[in-house]
Amino acid sequence: MSSVLSSGTQPVRIEQDVVLARQVVRKAAIDCGLRLIDQTKLVTAASELARNTVVYGGGGDMDWAILEDGLRKGVRLLFRDEGPGIADLKLAMTDGWTSGGGLGLGLTGAKRLVNEFELDTAPGAGTRITITRWT
Repeated sequence: MSSVLSSGTQPVRIEQDVVLARQVVRKAAIDCGLRLIDQTKLVTAASELARNTVVYGGGGDMDWAILEDGLRKGVRLLFRDEGPGIADLKLAMTDGWTSGGGLGLGLTGAKRLVNEFELDTAPGAGTRITITRWT
């Protein structure tokens, strides 16, 4: 069972918040000891998910935590919004599919950049995406 070493919340409600979210994620990744390549992967995934939260979810929050699980450390991010939810999850999780405007990674791209990826959504019930990158 992992323990939380530090945590916080970053609003992601407007476009400028996406930049702030990336900065928070980079700092957490450095603080937890992720290698540069893993920092970059996590920040890239976070950028895509933060942008989705603003653009498609109508804004929300990113909860972050630095975790310790035995000898490894990691960063867990939870993006949550109260937006319309993802109507067609199968389509949204199709490689290469994008509704435009983002980095073009889509959810599957973000999923490939992290070690753990969980998505909870329903039409009208918002979306919650949790990602974790371990050392």
